[in-house]
Amino acid sequence: MSRLAQTHGLTDVQQEILSTVRDFVDKEILPVATELEHRDEYPAQIVEGLKELGLFGLMIPEEYGGLGESLLTYALCVEEIARGWMSVSGIINTHFIVAYMLKQHGTQEQKDHFLPKMALGEVRGAFSMSEPALGSDVSAITSKGVKDGDEYVLNGQKMWLTNGGSSTLVAVLCRTDEGHPEGTAPHKSMTTFLVEKEPGFGEVRPGLTIPGKIEKMGYKGVDTTELIMDGLRIPANRVLGGQTGRGFYHMMDGVEVGRVNVAARGCGVAQRAFELGVSYAQQRHTFGKAIAQHQAIQFKLAEMATKVEAAHAMMVNAARKKDSGERNDLEAGMAKYLASEYCKEVVEDAFRIHGGYGFSKEYEIERLYREAPMLLIGEGTAEIQKMIIGRRLLEEYRFQG
Repeated sequence: MSRLAQTHGLTDVQQEILSTVRDFVDKEILPVATELEHRDEYPAQIVEGLKELGLFGLMIPEEYGGLGESLLTYALCVEEIARGWMSVSGIINTHFIVAYMLKQHGTQEQKDHFLPKMALGEVRGAFSMSEPALGSDVSAITSKGVKDGDEYVLNGQKMWLTNGGSSTLVAVLCRTDEGHPEGTAPHKSMTTFLVEKEPGFGEVRPGLTIPGKIEKMGYKGVDTTELIMDGLRIPANRVLGGQTGRGFYHMMDGVEVGRVNVAARGCGVAQRAFELGVSYAQQRHTFGKAIAQHQAIQFKLAEMATKVEAAHAMMVNAARKKDSGERNDLEAGMAKYLASEYCKEVVEDAFRIHGGYGFSKEYEIERLYREAPMLLIGEGTAEIQKMIIGRRLLEEYRFQG
């Protein structure tokens, strides 16, 4: 491991897991990532390798066949994987958000049914909140679930579904006005439905269509899709937790885990950008010496390394806070905000160090330059994070006048 982004206080087991993941990244991901990304090809062989390593069950309790590891262990693994190729970390992120929501909020029957299969990677998870017209305003969702006997009928259109095609289980947030009187706050009339489906595109079960992949600037390989429900029938026992009206809280709990994940991804991408920048700066020569010997480049490297360290420290702090059982929305918001912004800046500095070659698809930094912007948006924009941080600070520092 490089001298940057060290994490103190890890157990022997955590260190062994990270060493295994790091070796996998160096041998199985980095050599093929750019080629697969340019082809926008799903990394099927890499995913099979992650399944063999048991990473799909990393945070799932041992009683369900998982490794029972902490959020910190998971975040550090994500950091390593994103260092290799950010898209691969996205494949396991949505899976783990759904597994975490099931573990924390599912009925016993739901846990027994899904978690063992998720631990093996046989069932692959995705979650869906956003819609075409609402962006970050989750309370404005229009997708609806209506009770009909022992079933719910779901209608609506969802957007930006990571793993939309490859997943077989989607946690979908819908409005359910049944049982909630008129005037109920929007966030108290939402429900999470566990929707099982076949992998692939088109009509993947009656009433549920996954259109083709959305073409993106970066974050390729992983499938990002819409999800269209038209008379989709779901058994009542597939309401997460068995109770309507709790969906907003389920999703926000999962998103806190997701924000730590996005912070970890930012750390991983930034670390790789630093590695590329510091390596190239020692190989490229101008005016009779390596550009790393020019003070201007040394200043850049110093700033980049400091940002990598700071983002990593905040990400680790947010993960440890969540693992302690404490509320961590403040720490997760800060970590996600800082890591994504610093990632963009470190990648751009590495791009500048490469000069004209950074603009060539032959160099890996070109891929990172297109991937970093996604982290500014995923799991809430910088502006949303600032709102969360500001509100929490006012709770903690309430004026006593």
